[in-house]
Amino acid sequence: MKTVNLLKALGIALCVATASSAYAQASGATDSGMAASSTSRTKTVKKADRKLGLDVRKALSRAQGFDVSNVYVRARGGAVTLTGSVPDSGQISQAEDVAKNVAGVKSVSNKLTVATPNGGGG
Repeated sequence: MKTVNLLKALGIALCVATASSAYAQASGATDSGMAASSTSRTKTVKKADRKLGLDVRKALSRAQGFDVSNVYVRARGGAVTLTGSVPDSGQISQAEDVAKNVAGVKSVSNKLTVATPNGGGG
């Protein structure tokens, strides 16, 4: 009788071990699926950010009298940051106005400065 009870206990233990192993594999597959989905979403967001940055840069280059050669544009989720320098202080506010009018721009952080005439190198 003890042998039968022992075999039953071993059978139950084997079933529990098999079931938990199958569950771990299934949840692992779900996690990797989520990771792939997250990676795909990240790539899509980065692509959209790059496109928005390029759109702002194109708009700046089309603005009359604006020198875009030392201006750097970075976009993240609709928030645009302008860095670099411009030759004229009037171009700082002009750059911000142009950037705000580009489709997809939610906010603009303007960190542009006025360039020194000789590059400041002495």
